[in-house]
Amino acid sequence: HVQLVESGGGSVQAGGSLRVSCAASGFTIRSGCWGWFRQAPGKEREGVALVTYGGSTSYADSVKGRFTISKDNSKNTLHLQMNSLKPEDTGMYYCAAHSVCSWVQARVVIDFPYRGQGTQVTVS
Repeated sequence: HVQLVESGGGSVQAGGSLRVSCAASGFTIRSGCWGWFRQAPGKEREGVALVTYGGSTSYADSVKGRFTISKDNSKNTLHLQMNSLKPEDTGMYYCAAHSVCSWVQARVVIDFPYRGQGTQVTVS
């Protein structure tokens, strides 16, 4: 049984930073593809960042240079460091995983079969 649990969301002023994390069980972060997608009210889901089992990464253009995805293999945990936050970054952030890395592109994260319940990020 795969379980992904996000934490670390919150409210921050524009220009600030937040780090969201995802604790995984039932699926090792040493394999497959992992990522984050977000969804704001009234908007479509957007794949934000992806990291492969080998450490290759991909980011949405909207967050390149500001967000960094990383994984801690020893703790089976995924992180997303978000800097220089903007109001348009507001939304629910979801951790997601797939056992297969077919495309190393952040946009595919929205279709990953395993996902958490999300954590809210609000930038004002």
